[in-house]
Amino acid sequence: MAKRCALTGKGVQTGNNVSHAHNKTRRRWLPNLQATSVWSEALGQAVRLRVSAYALRLIEKKGGLDAYLMGTRDSLLPAEFRRLKRRLRKAAERRAA
Repeated sequence: MAKRCALTGKGVQTGNNVSHAHNKTRRRWLPNLQATSVWSEALGQAVRLRVSAYALRLIEKKGGLDAYLMGTRDSLLPAEFRRLKRRLRKAAERRAA
């Protein structure tokens, strides 16, 4: 499984550990990924996501998954979330009709 956030695209960063003697050894910084379920009001079900803790904070700040996706341009969303956004729109249209 890729070590990349599905929403923000945050991934592994690389660099060096530098000792007091200035010896350099390669290391990796891994993103804080969380496998979680986020409730979608429009769909009436939980959506499973593997996102960073930062992305979870963004979703909460915007008022939930539905509000976050509807308020974000499609060009900024990965394909998986563009499909989910289309499902949300269709569900909203069905409820309005």
